Amino acid sequence: MKRSLLALTLLAALPFAASAAEGVSYNYVQGGYVATNGDGDADGFGIDGSVAVHPNFHIFGGYNQQEIDNTNIDIDQWKVGVGYNYGINDKADLVTRIAYERLDAGSNFDFDGYSAEVGVRGALGTKVEGYAMAGYEDYEQFDGDFYGRVGAQVKFNQNWGISGDVKFADGDTQWFVGPRFSW
Repeated sequence: MKRSLLALTLLAALPFAASAAEGVSYNYVQGGYVATNGDGDADGFGIDGSVAVHPNFHIFGGYNQQEIDNTNIDIDQWKVGVGYNYGINDKADLVTRIAYERLDAGSNFDFDGYSAEVGVRGALGTKVEGYAMAGYEDYEQFDGDFYGRVGAQVKFNQNWGISGDVKFADGDTQWFVGPRFSW
């Protein structure tokens, strides 16, 4: 089932060819505050970015470190993947992404996993960009989980903005806010 979902996501994206929507950049780096609310609340910092390697393909990666409240347990989480964007009109892209993920909480509590997501990303005006994604994430030793993710960026100028992201999964909500540099 997991491999079938991944293969279906890739196959659905392959026949399309177009460039990124106007006002949307797949070249950026951002960093900021990350928090998780749910079974165990945690917060910390995160950094991630994306680089367009073709008008329709980008590679992306991210890292965050959070400390579980009232403990000294740090959780490191990172991912690296590839994405595909297909312009559905001048201002919006259909986006598919797959990624390898790693979760490390120390003391031999580290797991490999993957995620696949699909959604829409677009310019909501000259100064605002937003997206909505649905995805599936699975780590070894844990049951897989579907999630939803929404985010937006308010642009101060062509290069700088403030970005926010909220991921809703079974019982947990993870969010990010911080500055973004785009080129």
